[in-house]
Amino acid sequence: MKTVVSLKGKDFLTLMDISTEDIHYLLTLAKELKQKQLAGQLYTPLVGKTLAMIFEKPSTRTRVSFEVGMTQLGGSALYLNSNDLQLGRGETIADTARVLSQYVDAIMIRTFAHRTLEELAEYATIPVINGLTDDDHPCQALADLLTIYEVKNTLKGLKLAYVGDGNNVAHALMIAAAKVGMDCVIACPAGYEPKEKYVNAAMQIGKQTGANVAVTHDPVEAVTNADIIYTDVWTSMGQEQESEQRLAVFQPFQVNSELVKHAKPDYMFLHCLPAHRDEEVTADVIDGPNSFVFQQAGNRLHVQKAILLSLL
Repeated sequence: MKTVVSLKGKDFLTLMDISTEDIHYLLTLAKELKQKQLAGQLYTPLVGKTLAMIFEKPSTRTRVSFEVGMTQLGGSALYLNSNDLQLGRGETIADTARVLSQYVDAIMIRTFAHRTLEELAEYATIPVINGLTDDDHPCQALADLLTIYEVKNTLKGLKLAYVGDGNNVAHALMIAAAKVGMDCVIACPAGYEPKEKYVNAAMQIGKQTGANVAVTHDPVEAVTNADIIYTDVWTSMGQEQESEQRLAVFQPFQVNSELVKHAKPDYMFLHCLPAHRDEEVTADVIDGPNSFVFQQAGNRLHVQKAILLSLL
């Protein structure tokens, strides 16, 4: 497999920095890697390479997919939380970045502040991958695109409706959709809109690719004629104290059998997981025939492998 030159040695912080061509390259590579795995073919080009994985937030899919992905590609991964590192005792991000650059070949970090990620990338001399920040979740969005392509056999011209909190997942999805020419409508309660920086960026990208990007406070408007309906939890990590208030505010934005009637009959339901059944989505929708959430979760592994292979 030919590695795309434009990504080798670079950071993977946000899809805003990744060209449409490179997104399509990564999706094609992920599909090839998935086929190899399903066929039982060993493919180990990263023998001798090590990935450091820093977790300030707990994780199921991100941790397992990156660790297994590195192992399947012949490399190894180190799981590090704040207590394992001197970060927990006040060592700076800059010094941590410089030190880890002496030992490992790449760093994946799952953290709160997006600035932490940017600072780590600024001082590291090896590729840094965004495993999730409060602002962005690019690895998830790539897995979403791969899943949509597998089911719909196209990306351009589809309509994606995201219903819920204008959070990191919404940000990454808007950018991903706009980059590949997919219409994207975000429906959220007033006061919970995505950040303007991401909305404006997605709209600008959409002008180049023909994608329409919009934000609305009406979930029915968003899902009308949608090819894909996507939601996420109403209360993310670090927002637990707002949980009761959010439950009340977001109730009209629940994805249920009534709401999905407005979408196309063959709509796909997606969720980045973990899901709270009968909060943001009813069990009949997430466990129904239009749901592809476990295929979507499985694709995190193949997309992660494509990212690792391209950067290393």
